[in-house]
Order: sequence, then structure tokens, then C-alpha cells
Amino acid sequence: MKPPSISSFVTPSILLRSTLFFLGQVLSTLLLGPLVLLLWPASFEARYALTQLWVRFNLWTLKTVCGLDYRVQGAEHIPPRNGVIMAKHQSAFETIVLQAIFPPVVFVLKRELLRIPVWGWAMATLEPIAIDRRAKAQAMKQILKDGEARIRRGRWVVLFPEGTRVAPGQKGRYGTSAGLLAHRAGCPVVPVAHNAGEYWTKNGFLKFPGVVQVRIGPPIDASRLSAGEVNALAEQWIERQMAEITGFGPYARIQAPAARDERAA
Repeated sequence: MKPPSISSFVTPSILLRSTLFFLGQVLSTLLLGPLVLLLWPASFEARYALTQLWVRFNLWTLKTVCGLDYRVQGAEHIPPRNGVIMAKHQSAFETIVLQAIFPPVVFVLKRELLRIPVWGWAMATLEPIAIDRRAKAQAMKQILKDGEARIRRGRWVVLFPEGTRVAPGQKGRYGTSAGLLAHRAGCPVVPVAHNAGEYWTKNGFLKFPGVVQVRIGPPIDASRLSAGEVNALAEQWIERQMAEITGFGPYARIQAPAARDERAA
């Protein structure tokens, strides 16, 4: 059976709505980005509160304009103590929604992103851990050193263990940095699975209506387990959840219609 093409799911309405969302995202960035920069001498909390307006606005426009919402399962698993978030990475959606679920968060990201005009400059004020992915040994040292410092200040550190965005239905190699950082800091690791890439793909302009499933797993106590055990438990939990929630969005239907139909039966 030949998989459908993405054009099968694109309508003039989806194209228009995606364009309106993009314009709103750009305008909100141009409006709030300079204000965040002006607050650079102020506290982290003040800058973060301002960026939360950007987060809330873009989640609101995704829902009201594009018809793309999300549902969180397992929010009761979020511990009172901050730690490391080990999340699946499929699109830009999770980089927004994690800020609404787990504030305050800081991201481990490639340093090139901080060169993006306005958005990157504002992001640089929010204590990200910006690494050179080509220098792997140095990047690991930086994640451990800076990550522990961020955790001590009360931040959640977001790590995407596969290192880059992975298409729905696919799995990348899980890195070891999340478990190492959590073990070193003696903090919990919270695994997060979601299927955002089925509605908003990597570098994708189109946003398809639907409900992204976000699942938060029970915290893993890295103070009592080795880094390897922490990584293995988180990876197993994430991939089990992905097997359940993958296969219903438009992009997943292009790649694996047979698997989707089997789940729906």
C-alpha cells in the first residue's frame, strides 16, 4: 500500500492558519525579545517571567488559530524538587510546552542557536547551556559543570538524549549526559514522551490540528542509581510510551499507515 503524501492532508485553511501562527510568532518575538534584553541587568526571574508571556501567547495561538492543543498525562509525577528533564525531541513544540509545564527550565542546546537575531539573543539571557556539539568531550564537561550549577540555582535542565530531532516512529541513539548529570547533582530525572512531531515536524512550517499527547513519567532517583541505570530506565519508559502514542498524526500516517491502522483496530 502506497503511503499518502503530505499534500493529502494540506488544505487552504491549514496553510492560512499556519501562516497566521508564523506571523504571530515573529511579531511576539520582535516585541518581547528586546524587552528581555533590556532586563539583562535584572534578575533571572524577571526575564523568565517575561518570556512566559511569549510561551503562553504562542501556545494560545497554536490552539485558537491552528487547532493544535496538547494534553498532559502524569503531571502528578513532577516532584517538588527540580532536576533533569529527559525528553523526546521531534519538533519545536516541546521546546515551548516544556516551559509551560516545568518552569523554570534551561535548555542544553547547540550554541549556533544563540546567533539567531532577537530570539537567540533573548535566549542567551535565560542561562542556557550552549555547547559545541563537534567537541564532544568538552561539551560533556560543560553539561556536567554548568548543569549542576543550574540545578543548584533551582532550574530544571532539559536534555534531549537523542541529541537532535527524530521523526515520528524512529529512535535515535540515547546519550549518557542526562544520567551522568543527575547522578552528579543527586537529583531526580523526569522522563517525558510526546508525539508532537506528528503535527509539527522538524523545520516544518505547517501546523496540523490535533491534540499532542505529552506523558510525564515517575521521577527516577539518580542519587540511588548509577548513571547507566538512570539512562536505561528513562529510555525504556520513554520508548514504551512512544509505542503507544505514535501513529495518529498526519506526518506519522505518511510514514507508517499500516502501523497506525493496526493500532486503531
